[in-house]
Amino acid sequence: MRIHLQNPVDDQLFRFSPAMWEAAVARAENIGAGHQVSIGETSQDFAVGMAEAEALISDVDTIKASFPVYAPHLKLISATSAGLNLLAPFDWLPPGVSLLNNSGTHAEKAGEFALMSVLMLASRIPEFVTGQRQEIWRKSWGSVLRGHRVTVVGLGSLGGAAARHFTQFGMHVTGVRTRAEPHPYCAEVIVTGDLDRVLPSTEFLLLACPLTQATRNLIDRQRLALLPPGAGLINIGRGALLDQDALCDALEAGRIGGAVLDVFVPEPVPPGHRLWTTPNLIMTPHISADDPATYNADSLDIFFKNLRALQDGLPMPNFFDLQRGY
Repeated sequence: MRIHLQNPVDDQLFRFSPAMWEAAVARAENIGAGHQVSIGETSQDFAVGMAEAEALISDVDTIKASFPVYAPHLKLISATSAGLNLLAPFDWLPPGVSLLNNSGTHAEKAGEFALMSVLMLASRIPEFVTGQRQEIWRKSWGSVLRGHRVTVVGLGSLGGAAARHFTQFGMHVTGVRTRAEPHPYCAEVIVTGDLDRVLPSTEFLLLACPLTQATRNLIDRQRLALLPPGAGLINIGRGALLDQDALCDALEAGRIGGAVLDVFVPEPVPPGHRLWTTPNLIMTPHISADDPATYNADSLDIFFKNLRALQDGLPMPNFFDLQRGY
């Protein structure tokens, strides 16, 4: 197969190199052999590469900025992001070309970030950070995680990894997804339509699902009001899953005990936005799931996993369903 990798223009940390490719080929064994590969840096490199490429591996921003393009042999696009909502609407996608996401690359890092966030909320770290900014010495006591109830919205690679960590710490984990099928790290799995039933007993709420028409503004003002006083909230999915203003209001009123947000609307958060000064809120700039030391290697392994499935006549595990949005 003729494969083209296009590097991002303005991101030095997540660039593919020939050495990365060769290492991935060695790990992939027979499915990695015999391919012709090019690695592009410029728009000219992209145009030349796509004229012959059967498969493209690139980041969402580059794909969005570069299509439509002359690519008469293209069969497969592997985007190096799990959520591809930034590529919608998908009218740019050439007919007959399969689109893959990068689900799986983020699991380990995101799971650890989610665990760190719950530990911070349980130990009231957002409250102490707010007190530090205000030069206020006020003691509060946190708790261990064992026995506390956490609800994980989305049980894909991000939420599933988080659920595993929570279970290992003795938490009661409720999972939420489109089908109420059992999950090895959840005491209970419910469908999204039953979310309101479990929110009143949810001490920690983790948002880790894709952004679709069904999940946009999923946690609105009414659902935030269903959480018990002092609950903690974490969002590592997409900013638009959550009504940010409603959350800020709840934090300012003291109804929500604390929050850790890694995703926002808009990004980056502009200077002067109320998020910067909302009490008991910790913000990180959309970094929860990315580790530059492992990201590209894992991305290439996922690409070859899908290529093997395609060769064997099996469904590609990262095939992106345009209708479902994930």
